[in-house]
Amino acid sequence: MKKSLFSIFALMAMLVAFTSCEKNEVENTATVDMAGEWHVHVTAMDPSTGEAVDEDWFGDGYYNIATSNTAANVATEMWLVDAVCTYFPYQVKIKVDPASMTFSATDAENLYGEGDYGGATVTITNGKIVKNGTTTPSGQPADYIEFFVSFSDDPFPPYYGVAPAYKISGFRYTGFTEDE
Repeated sequence: MKKSLFSIFALMAMLVAFTSCEKNEVENTATVDMAGEWHVHVTAMDPSTGEAVDEDWFGDGYYNIATSNTAANVATEMWLVDAVCTYFPYQVKIKVDPASMTFSATDAENLYGEGDYGGATVTITNGKIVKNGTTTPSGQPADYIEFFVSFSDDPFPPYYGVAPAYKISGFRYTGFTEDE
């Protein structure tokens, strides 16, 4: 009887061992090359000349934004979110082209929260990501991101008379203190 029970337990243990050795393939998201956290800054642009008005328009220096796939997990769209909400909080769904690493949005609804920002529209133009397109402050190569953003209810252009578009540019967040 003991020998039969031992054999049964040994057989069950072997089945569990062989079953647990199966590996499930982990798939990447459809926008894996374009998704990430980005360390960026805001440059105000003069609409008539296309020149920079101020390299740090809001005086915030660098801050982080995020790009990620949508729940649909398709290669033609992703989220762009101002993760820190430093100057003008926004969360918009953007159109992407992974082959050319470009993205845009025209009058996309700002889904960030409610109140002052919810419901406004956001336009993203000339968005691009360049693999190893820049060097971080620590001297390491990193992916570069750049795009222009404007907001339908932006209070700053009427007040200052310039900068209806902001240039957002920076590099993929590294987490290294030297790159902060």
